[in-house]
Amino acid sequence: MSEMLQKICIRNLVRKYCRGFTAEKKVQLQQKVVASAVFRGKKEGYLQSINQPFMDTRLKENDINPKVLQLIQGEKIKYVTPVIKYDRNGFKARDRLLVLTQSSAYVVEMAKIKQKIDYATLKGISTSNLSDGIVVIHVPEDNKQKGDVILQCEHIFEMITKLCMLANKQNLVKVVQGSLQFRIGSGKEGTMVFTIGQEPQVFKAKNGQLTVV
Repeated sequence: MSEMLQKICIRNLVRKYCRGFTAEKKVQLQQKVVASAVFRGKKEGYLQSINQPFMDTRLKENDINPKVLQLIQGEKIKYVTPVIKYDRNGFKARDRLLVLTQSSAYVVEMAKIKQKIDYATLKGISTSNLSDGIVVIHVPEDNKQKGDVILQCEHIFEMITKLCMLANKQNLVKVVQGSLQFRIGSGKEGTMVFTIGQEPQVFKAKNGQLTVV
């Protein structure tokens, strides 16, 4: 009898605990569960990120140029963060915004949309096992796309988790070791090499490869 009472008591406590969860807390928990499945034991820095709550967004809608807001009208903006985008050819670093809506990801420069990726066409999301903030968004080989998108983000765990959940493609996130291939466009491929060094840096090596330290 006492065992049954104990079970009822535990069930009631669990129910009470769950009822105390706000909608925001539930979303936070869902995101952290996905982040754990994607990164735990795979990427450096993940354990230190566990206690840091994910933000709803890093920038508000009024931080986005009105022209861009007009262009993506009708799509609900879910998340915006500053990123550094690396050109596919010369690997020049450029300040951009990554805007995630319910159906697409946009790479934005001031008042221009530089690239749009529909989640339905997203082929993959790659990041390294090291503590760098680099992510490669793999896109289909078609006339609409210039090639894969190479980004660096300060909030890498948060950003990748939001992206893969909005796209509903958690299974397409790959944490790679050593190097990865990315598409430059028109059938060409580039190589990105990940290495450990004293200072974090991203540069084009003499052999033409993008090197991430």
